[in-house]
Amino acid sequence: MIERPPLAPWRQPLVWLVFSLPALSVVAGLALLWLAEGPIDAVADPVKRTAQVQDTDLAPDLEARRLGLSAQVRRVGRVFDVVPAGEGFDRAVQLELVLRHPVIAAEDMRIALTPSTTGWSGHVESFDEGHDWLVELAPMDRSWRLRGRWEARAAGADVQPALASAQ
Repeated sequence: MIERPPLAPWRQPLVWLVFSLPALSVVAGLALLWLAEGPIDAVADPVKRTAQVQDTDLAPDLEARRLGLSAQVRRVGRVFDVVPAGEGFDRAVQLELVLRHPVIAAEDMRIALTPSTTGWSGHVESFDEGHDWLVELAPMDRSWRLRGRWEARAAGADVQPALASAQ
């Protein structure tokens, strides 16, 4: 029987395994950092972070609940109309409608609404109705806010205070 000479140390499979696993984990970690592109716990509201807890100001939600505000947001083409469902609205105030993309913050839209005969109205250049949107309606001074969800391919959304009425 012919004996084979022993393999050089760098040709041993176990040596490659010992060096390749840590190298691959470093590459995978760098790839994940590159894919993350920012904080993974980002929220739209300004928050105060204490340890792992995020605190936000709920005063605008409480004010909307106190005033009894709610509204319907409808879209026809590129025009958005807001029709109030409560009596606490000041019709002379300019409102802002914010449509937040559920994943990509760069796709968020801010629409300035001006008073109209039915409530408020504003327009956008384009609107992607292929996915849901998070909707926020507030005056420019942010003294109150209403929130809702615009479902994919829906004609509109109902917005109301984020905090339920105290019972």
